[in-house]
Amino acid sequence: MDERSALAALAETVGGAGDDAAVIDGLVLTTDMLHERTDFPAGVSRYTAGWRSIGASLSDVAAMGGAATAAVAAYGAPEFVPEELDAFVDGATDVCEAVDARYVGGDLDHHDEFTVAGAVVGRVDDPVYRHGAAPGDGVYVTGTLGRTAAAIREFEAENADRGNTLFRFEPRVAAGRALAPVATAMMDSSDGLARSLHQLAAASDCGFEVSWDRFPVDSSVDAVADGEADRRELAAFFGEDFELVFTAPDEEVAAVRASLPVQVTRIGRAIEDGVVADGEPLPDRGYSH
Repeated sequence: MDERSALAALAETVGGAGDDAAVIDGLVLTTDMLHERTDFPAGVSRYTAGWRSIGASLSDVAAMGGAATAAVAAYGAPEFVPEELDAFVDGATDVCEAVDARYVGGDLDHHDEFTVAGAVVGRVDDPVYRHGAAPGDGVYVTGTLGRTAAAIREFEAENADRGNTLFRFEPRVAAGRALAPVATAMMDSSDGLARSLHQLAAASDCGFEVSWDRFPVDSSVDAVADGEADRRELAAFFGEDFELVFTAPDEEVAAVRASLPVQVTRIGRAIEDGVVADGEPLPDRGYSH
């Protein structure tokens, strides 16, 4: 089975499976595993790896509308190099501090491939789930799309400094908390915007109608894209951007927009069924673990 099929099977026995994080009595908990071969291309620094490993789980907390409290990581590698360990911890610490959380430790293990399993705990009073969108809601996304895709292209071109800068995304914890009172459904875009829309539609039993020209494509994409088709591919299907995709009544978003710490862009609206872009079906494609 692929990841999505496995998650669907687990949902039969694990009640909380299917959302970005688990919520139990106001405690929000999530974990992510990243591997060198699939998640850290050549050129990624250990500092960036620490930032991104913990940032992925912080993004899950953000998607639930929660406040992050603390993070830990299990660090596996063929050998332990002091400078690499220090850089990893610095990156994990800095991304936590960026969202008012703390990096508090973890575990070390020898492994044949550099691998990190990170976990974050936090608090949330009124979590936002993937279900809840209704026809007429606006569809929004925070920040910009395509940074990770552009980073991969930069790494491939051996522009490591540029790649590392783009790879260190800002977890949208503050935005998630600000949006929680108005969002009807929300998730992060780690699997790509297109797939996120399909997942939200399935969870909410509705559809979405979006416009390509409204997608907030990051300027870094224009520097690496080979034409408009490639630009759309990098922005909508590549994934791993960790922005928030959410639905809400437009008037509610307007009321909180000034208090948001990041731009939000309305890309369309919820409809009865189907996921379409400019009237054409939007493929259910994205990042696969």
